[in-house]
Amino acid sequence: MGEVVATMKVMPESPEVDLESLKVNIQESMPEGAEFHKIDEEPIAFGLTALNVMFIVEDGEGGTEAIEEAVNGLDDVASVEVIDTRRLM
Repeated sequence: MGEVVATMKVMPESPEVDLESLKVNIQESMPEGAEFHKIDEEPIAFGLTALNVMFIVEDGEGGTEAIEEAVNGLDDVASVEVIDTRRLM
C-alpha cells in the first residue's frame, strides 16, 4: 500500500475562535498512523477563517475517517470536510 496526502477544511464555530489554539489542538488530535504536514488559513467571509489541514495517511480501508472524527470532536469546530486527496508516489 502507498500513502495519501489529504486536505481537510475545518470550519470554526465562530470568528471569535482562537485559531492558534485550534491549530495546536488539531495537531495534537492526529491519531496514530497519520502524519501532520501543515495548516493554511483561508478567509471565508465576515471575519470567519477556515483552516485547511494537510496530512499524510496510509492508503487503505477507512482512509481519513479516524482523523475526521478526531478533529470534528474538538471544541470550537463546527464542521470538517475532506476537500482533496492525492496518492504519493
